[in-house]
Amino acid sequence: MGWIEWALQCLVILLLVAALPLVLRLERTLAAVRRDRAVLDGSAGNLTEATRLAEAASIRLRAAAEGGGRQLAEKLAAAEPLRDDLRYLVERAETIADRLEVAVRNARPLAHEPATEDVPAAGRSQAEQALLRALRMGR
Repeated sequence: MGWIEWALQCLVILLLVAALPLVLRLERTLAAVRRDRAVLDGSAGNLTEATRLAEAASIRLRAAAEGGGRQLAEKLAAAEPLRDDLRYLVERAETIADRLEVAVRNARPLAHEPATEDVPAAGRSQAEQALLRALRMGR
């Protein structure tokens, strides 16, 4: 063996010694990646389960919203006849109130006439007499 072979072998040994810390660091990093891979696989499993649960909750929520919409439509359909009845009653009440207002206006001049106690009220109905008494008390 010549001195060139010895020099090359020494150089290879030095390079191996210099590479040893890098190899150890690489081995530790690979071990950490293997450990983290198990955690990553567990996390992926948890994520899959959470996604499945979220999809199930979304389906239930959609079904509940559709059911609520149907119930609301049913209640609105049931309320429409009541609304129409109330509108009719209000119109009737307004008509009656207008007639009553006209009757009260017509009765006011009678209320302002001097009332004599000795004049019999034979020509007046009980309702007219009650209305006149109420108007006199309101003065």
